[in-house]
Amino acid sequence: MSKFIWKGKNRYGDVVGGERVAHSPEELSRVLQQEQITVFDISKKRTEIKIPFLQREKVKPKDLAVYSRQLSVLIDSELPLIQSLTILSEQTKNKYFKEVIKRIQEDVEAGSTLNQAKRKFSKIFDDLYCNLVASAEKSGSLDIILRRLAEYLEKIIKIRAQVRQAMIYPVAVVSFAIIVIIFLMWKVIPVFSSIFLELGANLPLLTVAIISISNFVQKYILLIFFGFVALVFLFRYIRRTSQGRWITDRALLKIPLFGGILEKVALSRITRTLSTLLSGGVSMLECLKITSGTAGNVLIEDKLMKARKRVAEGASLADSFKETAQFPFMLTQMVSVGEATGNLDDMLIKLADFYDEEVEASVASLLSILEPVLLILVGGLVGIIIVSMYLPIFSLMQQF
Repeated sequence: MSKFIWKGKNRYGDVVGGERVAHSPEELSRVLQQEQITVFDISKKRTEIKIPFLQREKVKPKDLAVYSRQLSVLIDSELPLIQSLTILSEQTKNKYFKEVIKRIQEDVEAGSTLNQAKRKFSKIFDDLYCNLVASAEKSGSLDIILRRLAEYLEKIIKIRAQVRQAMIYPVAVVSFAIIVIIFLMWKVIPVFSSIFLELGANLPLLTVAIISISNFVQKYILLIFFGFVALVFLFRYIRRTSQGRWITDRALLKIPLFGGILEKVALSRITRTLSTLLSGGVSMLECLKITSGTAGNVLIEDKLMKARKRVAEGASLADSFKETAQFPFMLTQMVSVGEATGNLDDMLIKLADFYDEEVEASVASLLSILEPVLLILVGGLVGIIIVSMYLPIFSLMQQF
C-alpha cells in the first residue's frame, strides 16, 4: 500500500484534503466518493528523508486540547468513532500527532478500544487521560468526558501561561542587565582604564574596584560564558536526580514572592485534576495516585501519596489532608464539606477556580512590584559603573 495526497470538496462545499493509504488512486477515489467527497486531485506522496535526531516527536498541550474538543463535538454529532478520527488526522497540522491519530484509528478499526489504542502513546495520553477515556467508554459518555478533558487542558494551559508571564519578565530584565554589564566590563571600561593610566590619574577606590573586575572579565570572558552554560546544564542534571529534585522543589517553594505563586499553581492543578477524575467515575485511590503525578512538586506529591495511604486505611480524604499538614485550612474544610454533601467533585472544581484567580492576582501584583525594583537595581548598577569612570576625569580637570 502507498500513501497518497488528495484534494476535494465535501458535501457542504468546503475544500478539504489530506493523506490516505490505499492500493491505488482509483481505490482511494472510490473510498472518498463513498464519503460524499468530490475528488479534484490524487497524487502519490514522495518519500521523505528522516534524520532521527532532528525529528521532534512532541505534541503540545494546546494541540491535545483542540483534538479532545473536536473529537467530543464529532462524537456528539453521532459520527462513527473511526470516521471522527480520520477527519481529525487529516486536519491536524502537527505531523507527528497526525501519525499518532492514524495509528489510533487503525487500532480501533482492528477492534481495540479507544483507551487501549491511546495507551500505546503514553507520552501524549497520560494515565489521567486514558483512565477517563476508559471510564467514559464503559458508561457511554465519551463526548462528555472528552469535553471535560478539553476544559481541563485549557485551564492548565492558561495557568502555565500566567506563571510563564511572571517568570519571563524578571529573567529577561536580569539577563539583559548581565549582558550589558559584561559588555561594559569587557569593551568599554578597558578604554577608560588605558586613558587613566597614560594620564597618571589618581584613581578612587570605586574606580579601582570596577577596573579590577573589568580586567578579570576581559581575561576570563570565555570561562565566564562557559561557566553560565555549565550552570544551566548542572541545574538540569540535578533536577533529574531524586535528591536534587527534593532540594530544588523545596527551595522553589521558599523563594520570596515566587514560592507562594508556585504553591497555588500546584494546589490549582491537583484540585482540578482530582475533580476531573472523580467526575469521570475513577476510584478515589486511583484518582490520588494519578493526581500526585500532576502536582509538579515532589513535596506536594509525597503528601498526596501519604494521604492516599490513609484513605486506603479507611480515613476520609479531608482527615488525610489535615494529617499531612501541607494543605491550607480552607482546602481541607471545603473537601470536608464536599464529602459530607456528596458533591466533592463540584467543591474541588470551585477550589481550583479560586486558586486560578489567586494565581492571576498574585502574578499581577508580583509584576507591579518587580518592575520598579528591577529598573532601580539595573539602573543603579549601570550608574555605579558610569560614576566610577567619571570620578577620575573630575580629578584630572581640577589638576589642570
